[in-house]
Amino acid sequence: MEGIINFIIEGLKGVNKDVIIFIISLLPLLELRGGLIAASLLKVNIYKALIICFLGNILPIPFVLLLLEKIFDLLRKWKVTKKLVDWLEKKLLSKRDQLDKYGYPGLLLFVGIPLPGTGAWTGSGLAVLLGLNRKKAFVYILFGVLLAEVIMGIFSYGILGNLIN
Repeated sequence: MEGIINFIIEGLKGVNKDVIIFIISLLPLLELRGGLIAASLLKVNIYKALIICFLGNILPIPFVLLLLEKIFDLLRKWKVTKKLVDWLEKKLLSKRDQLDKYGYPGLLLFVGIPLPGTGAWTGSGLAVLLGLNRKKAFVYILFGVLLAEVIMGIFSYGILGNLIN
């Protein structure tokens, strides 16, 4: 992940550091996790980085929750994009075990524990595809992002090492 983040940072050379970490936090797959790594690499103050990355990660989530079905329906009208939507839907639904087993708290953990293929974007997509209450899902996703922020803040800024020493 660090290689991708360095590539983005290099591509945005000359752009304000805060804007870079905000943009990275907006992106699916990288999200807040990538934003905090970028912030650490760019030597942005942790408290400032936590706020910027949180806002960047959570900003697209209401749009995903509200518009994903409509976008999928629209894209299914064309042969080329239908295959992409079917593949994406299958990929999202392959991650449903935790939500089926634990419900909304499972959604919080799914979003909050920084593992490959998890996060707010994927959690939002799953919530929509599984027909979860979107307002309730948003609250659990919000707290999941906060959990991810605590975990990634500890690792990205070396806080764990400072606590142990």
